[in-house]
Amino acid sequence: MQNPNEDTEWNDILRSKGVIPQKEKEISEEQIVSILEETIEKKTATGKKLETLDLDELDELEDSEDEAILLEYRQKRIAEIRAFAEKSKYGFVGEISAQDYINEVNKAGDGVWVVLHLYKQGIPLCALINEHMRNLAPKFPTVKFLKSISTTCIPNYPDRNLPTIFVYFEGDLKKQIVGALEFRGPNLTQDEFEYLLGQTGAINTEIKEDPRPKIKDKLMQDLADSNDWTL
Repeated sequence: MQNPNEDTEWNDILRSKGVIPQKEKEISEEQIVSILEETIEKKTATGKKLETLDLDELDELEDSEDEAILLEYRQKRIAEIRAFAEKSKYGFVGEISAQDYINEVNKAGDGVWVVLHLYKQGIPLCALINEHMRNLAPKFPTVKFLKSISTTCIPNYPDRNLPTIFVYFEGDLKKQIVGALEFRGPNLTQDEFEYLLGQTGAINTEIKEDPRPKIKDKLMQDLADSNDWTL
């Protein structure tokens, strides 16, 4: 996609037709492109993107409604950006005790997802998940990532259930992942963990397909690594 803020002849033509707006300091280039594409999708039956339109289709966009539609989408986008900024107040993994549970989890607030990891020192998979959470928290700053020593948070919580992830939304428990088996054992990768959290709805991850190698592919790789096979 050509930069709509560049001073080029093509951009001057697009601005004269009202397809792209004049430069605005308070909105980024990516946001302008997004607004334009949403406008075009609304104005054309095919929902084409800007770079795929021919001259005739560009001419069809030249009417009195374009400016109002661009303004509407611009205001909508700015509102979305501000709302996201207000929610992006986490970005780290907090440590809580039983006394903090109600305020930090049950009363987290409207629209807030909470991912709570119950762990115990000396369990390698718990340490691995804590590391994965430290990496994910800055990536999803609207999600409250928390951890707590299991027996500190819930007295007599059994070690066989560790690691445990509780996922809450607006104070209600939505999902729980309990025990090493559900976490796929000690070799859980960062992408796999992100995928598992994405399946709960807590994070909006781009990893939509399970990154774990298929069993057949893994067996073939194991055979290749061992050189215990011939064509």
